[in-house]
Amino acid sequence: MNLYEKLADDIEKLIRQGVYGHGERLPSVRQTSQQHRLSVTTVIRAYLLLESRGLLTARPQSGYFVNFRGDGGERKTLELRPSKPIPISSPVDVSRLVLSTLRSIGVDDAVPLGSPYPDPGLFPFERINRYAYDAGRGKTRWGVTDALPPGNAALVRQIARRYLENGMAVDPNEIIITVGATEAINLCLQAVAKPGDVIAVESPTFYAMLHAIERMGMKAIEVSTHPEHGIDIEALAAIVKSQTITACMVMPNFQNPLGFLMPDERKRELVEFLTKWDIPVIENGVYNELHYDSTHPSTLKSFDTKGLVLHCGSFSKTLTAAYRIGWALPGRYRDQVEKLKFLNTLTSPSIPQMAIAEFLERDGYEHHLRRVRRAYAQQANLMKATVSRFFPEGTRMSNPAGGYVLWIELPPKVDAMRLYNLALDQGITIGPGYMFSVSETTYRNFIRLNYSSPWSSEIEQAVITVGKLVAMCAK
Repeated sequence: MNLYEKLADDIEKLIRQGVYGHGERLPSVRQTSQQHRLSVTTVIRAYLLLESRGLLTARPQSGYFVNFRGDGGERKTLELRPSKPIPISSPVDVSRLVLSTLRSIGVDDAVPLGSPYPDPGLFPFERINRYAYDAGRGKTRWGVTDALPPGNAALVRQIARRYLENGMAVDPNEIIITVGATEAINLCLQAVAKPGDVIAVESPTFYAMLHAIERMGMKAIEVSTHPEHGIDIEALAAIVKSQTITACMVMPNFQNPLGFLMPDERKRELVEFLTKWDIPVIENGVYNELHYDSTHPSTLKSFDTKGLVLHCGSFSKTLTAAYRIGWALPGRYRDQVEKLKFLNTLTSPSIPQMAIAEFLERDGYEHHLRRVRRAYAQQANLMKATVSRFFPEGTRMSNPAGGYVLWIELPPKVDAMRLYNLALDQGITIGPGYMFSVSETTYRNFIRLNYSSPWSSEIEQAVITVGKLVAMCAK
């Protein structure tokens, strides 16, 4: 076999496995030449051969793009259905399950398919650490006052610039730096509601939202959520008309665990509806930068005219989880959130703020993000293809538009907690669906898988093993 034929066969295998998805651009001829240590002519012949096989399309001045839809209309996995939970206000108690699940991630080097955290391998931790070292060494007289709310001025300025680069002008004076997005969410919820109040959430919803509600003695009411369009505004309207809803908490972009991107028109409609009822909405935007296509998503905040959207963000999912730096844009509740920040934790650490501000200013944040997005998009295709092939009939899964998690509905007989324990015995963690609802039964046969780790034979075998365990539990 000639070198160009071998290269073409290797790339075709990756395409059929889902590493490169339909419409995705392949690395340039020069990049592939350098990566594989082959001549440019050899790479061009390989690409032309793949084009003749109908797997690639050449676009002048742009490169080669994948022309292959891997499902062929024969995928065993079905389209995920919208959730339809019973809308009952409930006390929240999921923290113990979540804590035990998170603890299991590091047990005996378990394969972290159940982790909520991104794999740190793509993060520029050493470069940020150097900035932190320089900041600590170069400033001999810094103290608590340097980090008092709203936070480090240079970091606030860089965050405001980042929003402007992504198409939304924000007032830097509105930004408050927090200890990760978790603190931002907690502070915003505390600013708009009190113990006993009812908070509307998506179903399923990210458990950090439920933790905030639980911590403050409030009640959650779950609203049916479409796996592609987001929270059902009509269902929310019916709930609002029947009982008092104090606030709403949503994740409109690449929601964890569903991964959807809420359409702009639905975002606008949601903000207009909540504005009509004067209901504040806490927007969790921690995954906003992890989009798979070329366009940065809009936010609920961009449609807000009355200051009712309390927008929360973080660098933990895109840059470094170690420093726990987040922020809030609390709208009309800005002064309350700043006061609560001071009363709760006084400050956010100074040196991490300075280090991240330096990185954002000097070190190519957008270039770093493009690399992370490409990796996650490819790994999403691989995870979906592997689940489709090795999980039993009746499996349904989400179609993430960003982020790094996949939500899977298993056959009805499968209990996610039993599956969780069986997988842990095999050295694999998964995220059982129980964690994403206040109900013990709504998502009993659902799991969430993390695909942020670089794809490897170990990861692939772990997913295959989980598929076999699902088949066994489904009998």
